[in-house]
Amino acid sequence: MVYQPPAGARDLLPLDVTQKRWIEDRLQQVFHRWGYHRIITSTLERLDTLMAGGAIQRSTVIQLQDSDDEQLGLRPELTASIARTAATRMAGSTHPLRLYYNANIFQRAQESSYSRQQEFYQAGVELLGTGGLLADAEVLLLVVDCLHSLGLQQWSIILGEAGLTRSLLSVFPSPLRDKVRKAIAKLDRMALETMPMSAALRERALLLLDLRGRPADVLQRIATLDLDPAQQRALTNLKSLVDLLEESDRLPSRPTPHSPLPTPHSLILDLSLIRTLDYYTGVVFEVVNTSEAGQHVLGQGGRYDQLLGLYHPEGQTYPGIGFALQLEHLHQVLLPTGQLPQQTPSSDWLVVPESHQAYAAALVYAQTLRNADAVRVELDLATRSTEDAHRYAQHRRITQIAWVKPDGNATVETVNP
Repeated sequence: MVYQPPAGARDLLPLDVTQKRWIEDRLQQVFHRWGYHRIITSTLERLDTLMAGGAIQRSTVIQLQDSDDEQLGLRPELTASIARTAATRMAGSTHPLRLYYNANIFQRAQESSYSRQQEFYQAGVELLGTGGLLADAEVLLLVVDCLHSLGLQQWSIILGEAGLTRSLLSVFPSPLRDKVRKAIAKLDRMALETMPMSAALRERALLLLDLRGRPADVLQRIATLDLDPAQQRALTNLKSLVDLLEESDRLPSRPTPHSPLPTPHSLILDLSLIRTLDYYTGVVFEVVNTSEAGQHVLGQGGRYDQLLGLYHPEGQTYPGIGFALQLEHLHQVLLPTGQLPQQTPSSDWLVVPESHQAYAAALVYAQTLRNADAVRVELDLATRSTEDAHRYAQHRRITQIAWVKPDGNATVETVNP
C-alpha cells in the first residue's frame, strides 16, 4: 500500500518551504516596518464563532467530531478568529491595534473545484479600532508595499465600496435583489438582460455591472445618479480615498507627467465588486495579477465596522479593516520570474570524525563551530572515506570539511563546489 496525504492536502518539501519562507520573510519585513505585530490564533474554532460574521458558509467549514456541548471547525479564514481575540482577550488594549498573521486555513473543497485543495496559506493584517480615510489608505498602501517588496509586476488593485453598492441595489424589489446581486458578482450580463424586471431597473442593473474602470470615469458616472445624502457621503469618501492614493504616488490610476504610458501598477474602481457584501461595510478590494498565463487574484480585503461587536461580551463594536494575501498564488506568479530560491540553503561545514575514537571530539568540534559563527554544520554519521566525504560535500554544496582527530585537533580542507 502506498500512503498518500488526504484529498485536498499536500506536503511541502524542503525546496517548497525555502521558497515559501522567501515570500513570508519579505512580507513580514514590510509588516514590521509599518508597526504591525504578529498574532497567532487557534486553528480550531467554535462554529458559532466562525459563522457570526455572515461571510462564511457552513458548507465550506471542515467540521470535527462534536464534543459534548459545542461544534468545532477548522478556521476557513483568520479575520473572525482575530476579531474574537481582539474583542475579548485584548479588550483593554490601546487602539488602534495593528496585527498581522501568517498561517494556514482550511476550506472544504466544493464539487466544482478543480484542484480539490482544502488547506491554504495566508499572510495578512488587521487594523482594528480606527476608521476613516487615513486608515483605509494605510491598509491599501501597505498592500502596495508588500507587492513592491516581492518584485511583482503587472498588478492592479480593484477597489469597490460595499456600503455604496448595497445601497444602489436597494431600488430592486426584495425577491429580485439577491438574483441581481449574484449576477453582477459573476459579471453575468445575459442573466441581467433576461430577468423579469422593468426597463428602468434593467438599465440600473446594467449600469452597476459596468461601473468598472478608471476611478475618475466611474465616479463621474455614479455622480449622474439620483443619490440620497448617505449615498452622496459614501461617494465623497470614495473620491477622497482615490485622490489620497493618487497623491501618494504609489498607486496611480491615471498617466502622470512622469509616466505618460499606462502603468503596470494601477488602481481600478469597480462597484460590481460585491462578492463579500454581507461581510464588509465599506471599501472592499482585490489584488489582481495579469500575465500571459492569465489572471490571478492574489488577495482580498476590506472594511468591516460591525464585526467586532458580535464577539464583545457587551456588544461594543469598533471599526476594522484588513486584507489577506494568498501565498500559493503569490508562489505561482513569482516562480517563473526566477526570483525565488532554486535550491535549499547549503551547509557550511562537514565535520568528519577520523575514527570511532574521535566521535566525542567531532561532536564538540561541530557544536563549537555552530556556537561561534552561527553557521550550518553537518556531522558525518557514516565514517566516510576521504573520497566519499568529498563526493558528499560536493553534492550538498559544502565548502569546508573538518577532519577531527580523537584529541580534538582538526585538519580543515576547502572543497571546490
